[in-house]
Amino acid sequence: SRIPSSTVGREIALVNFRKWAIHGYDGIPSVQNNSTVLNLLLLSMAWDSFKDNLLRPRIRSTSRPTASSQSKYETPSLGEIQHSLWAYKPCSGNVNEVWPNLYIGDLYIAQDREQLRQMGITHIVNAAAGRFHINTGAKYYKDLPIDYYGVEADDDPNFNLSIYFHPAARYIRAALNSPKVLVHCAMGISRSATLVLAFLMICENMTLVDALQTVREHRGVCPNSGFLNQLRELDIRLVKERGGGGGWRNALKL
Repeated sequence: SRIPSSTVGREIALVNFRKWAIHGYDGIPSVQNNSTVLNLLLLSMAWDSFKDNLLRPRIRSTSRPTASSQSKYETPSLGEIQHSLWAYKPCSGNVNEVWPNLYIGDLYIAQDREQLRQMGITHIVNAAAGRFHINTGAKYYKDLPIDYYGVEADDDPNFNLSIYFHPAARYIRAALNSPKVLVHCAMGISRSATLVLAFLMICENMTLVDALQTVREHRGVCPNSGFLNQLRELDIRLVKERGGGGGWRNALKL
């Protein structure tokens, strides 16, 4: 049976509200009811990390890289990254393949065992694990040939997700030997995306810019500001360890 709504009702309501706010989601039958809309608005306002992921203004073109900027990679500032991420890109459904055999998805795909079976998912990383988030766990998938890895993370800029970067990256890298891997959270935008970005940076030798561009070609992810700062710190450290880095790829045109 599906997970009781009491454990994920808040996450579901927020997912539905964001879909409606962006493109008139018809999954809220009473959306024209003022009290329903008000309740959803209040709920979204109460969750600080969620409001950072609402529809953003469209990006203005960034300047093209100069010859000097292409000669050596520099980790962009938080403001530069956020400015580039403000270009609205829809999530394109509940799940997307963002790297060969590596998928980012939301809570709906994580709970749809039949679709997971059809997709051939063999490993799941739940970036929103825990009783008060997406409380699936290994037992939820006991009837499927799925290995489960849970990360109890909050979509909060103050949450230290970086402590999971290397363990999750190692797990994903090993799991891709017998694909396929789904990394999910509530909306497939912030927590799960951050772990996938860290994997690409750690295991695929990408810079943060390249990782963001790679993922956003397939899914409109937007990690919160705290997670972006943690990814920047990882980027700075990896670039230093690797002795520099490549040029700016497409000048942060994400």
